Amino acid sequence: MSQNRLSTKHVLGIKYLQPEDLHLIFNTALEFKEVINRPIKKVPSLRDITVANLFFENSTRTRISFELAEKRLSADVVNFSASSSSVKKGETLLDTVNNILSMKVDMVVMRHPAPGAPLYLSKRIPANIINAGDGTHEHPTQALLDAFSMKLALNDELKGKNIAIFGDILHSRVAMSNIFCLKKLGANVRLCGPPTLIPKHIQQLGVEVSYDVRETLEWCQVANVLRIQLERQDIKYFPTLREYHQTFGISKSLLDSLDSEVIVMHPGPINRGVELTSDAADSDQSIILDQVENGVAIRMAVLYLLSSLRN
Repeated sequence: MSQNRLSTKHVLGIKYLQPEDLHLIFNTALEFKEVINRPIKKVPSLRDITVANLFFENSTRTRISFELAEKRLSADVVNFSASSSSVKKGETLLDTVNNILSMKVDMVVMRHPAPGAPLYLSKRIPANIINAGDGTHEHPTQALLDAFSMKLALNDELKGKNIAIFGDILHSRVAMSNIFCLKKLGANVRLCGPPTLIPKHIQQLGVEVSYDVRETLEWCQVANVLRIQLERQDIKYFPTLREYHQTFGISKSLLDSLDSEVIVMHPGPINRGVELTSDAADSDQSIILDQVENGVAIRMAVLYLLSSLRN
C-alpha cells in the first residue's frame, strides 16, 4: 500500500525522512509540475495557511522559489529578513519566532547560519518547520529537487545509477543532503574535488572519493557541480581560482570528449569559468534551468504535504 502522508511533521533534513517520504514528495511534485505549467497556476490548497519565510542568511533562488510555491498554493505569506529586523538589536532566535507565531503563523521556512537551528526551533514551537539551509549542515529541498530533476532527465528511478558530485564538498550543505537523498534512493555516489575540499572519513556515508575529474565523468551518468564557497573559506584550500579551474573545472570541450553524454547540474549560483564554463552550463546537456522550475514544484509538494498533517 502506497504511503499518502509524510512520516514527520517537519522537513529538517533528508536524514530524518524515510525513502517512502521521498517517493511521496516526488509523486506529489509531478502533479504540481502540471499545475505550474497550465494557464491558471494557482490552487487553493493552502488558502487558510500562513507561512513565514525567515531568512537569517542571504538568498535569492531559494527564497523566491519558496515564496512562489506558497503563493501558487494560495497561502498567506510573511517575509522576514534578519538584516532589517530586531535580530540586529540583540533579539534571540526563539523570541523572534515566538513574536511571529503570536501573529498566528502556521508554517515556518527558515534559513540560518547555525547548523541545527531548525531542529532547535522544531522542539520549541508548534508550527511546521522547513529547513531552507542551516550552516554547512543540510539543505533538504535542494536535494529533493536535484533528485527529482535527475529522475525526470533519466526517465528512470535512481537505484543503481552513478551520480557524481563535484567541487566544494567540505562547505556544502547541498552536498550532504544530496548524499543522504541519493543513498536512500539506491544510487551509487562519488565525490570529486581537491583533497582539501573533501571531508575526512566521508566514505563512512557509503560514497566513493576521486580526485580525477575526467575518470569520474566517464563513470557517472549525472554530474552535479557545486559552487566554490569562498565566503565560507577562512583559509586557502587551493592556490588560485585559475588553477582550480584547470584541474577541477568542467568545460564543454571536456564533456564532448567523453565516451557518453553526461547530464550536467548545478544548484546555483554558478561561478562561471571556475567550476563550470558558460558553454557547459548553457549546453543541451545542462538541466540547470529545469532544476529551478522543479524547485517550485518540489517546494509546493513539501508545503502541501506538511499542511495536510495539520488536519
